[in-house]
Amino acid sequence: MKHGLLAVAAGASFALSLLGAAAPPRVAQESTVRSVPSWSDSFVSRVEALALIQTLNGEILASPSATATLEKWCRDHHLAEDPQVVAHRTTGAEQPPTKEQRQRLEATHDERVRHRRVELACGNRVLSVADNWYVPSRLTTDMNRQLDTTDAPFGKVVRPLAPFRRTFAARMLWQPLPEGWESRSITASQGSSEKLEMPDALFEHKAVLYTSRNRPFAEVDELYQRGILAFPQPR
Repeated sequence: MKHGLLAVAAGASFALSLLGAAAPPRVAQESTVRSVPSWSDSFVSRVEALALIQTLNGEILASPSATATLEKWCRDHHLAEDPQVVAHRTTGAEQPPTKEQRQRLEATHDERVRHRRVELACGNRVLSVADNWYVPSRLTTDMNRQLDTTDAPFGKVVRPLAPFRRTFAARMLWQPLPEGWESRSITASQGSSEKLEMPDALFEHKAVLYTSRNRPFAEVDELYQRGILAFPQPR
């Protein structure tokens, strides 16, 4: 059983690294809504953390909606009494689109592209910090109103478009297992009295969102946070 779990975790980690980029991770903005998982530091707990991270990673990659996937994760792992994902908007963080982003969005030079940064939270746990560039002219008036005046997640707002995602970059930002772990002799109880330290951001996805008619209308850059593991350590 243990060897099977190791194989799955290691294989998934390798698959994610194939999509990775060499650029340094974007730093998540400080927030009053944070949670730190309280896990012991052992070889087994690190394997469990890796397996859970890669499970969520795979579910997001296979889903048309990251928001819907996060809500299911929140519900399945009892992260909040009300497993609804809400978006806490960050003001004053406007970022114009790059030339490459305009190309991916098929937006002309004079076509307006808006930027929105949010922290997607379930209860008091931040699950993701997301930057979103979108073309307002390709959304409805009501969708633009919601994005401007409410904390509704982008995925929920644009759901009537029946969108799907094409991920063009994904990478691990934290490796629970040390480099060369597969060739070391590590016992399951090693370090179990210590707390497992996790960075804010665990992995990152970059994707373009398309309408059901295959027209791009948004690009997202998502940093998935340690709040996804803010539940009791598996026993």
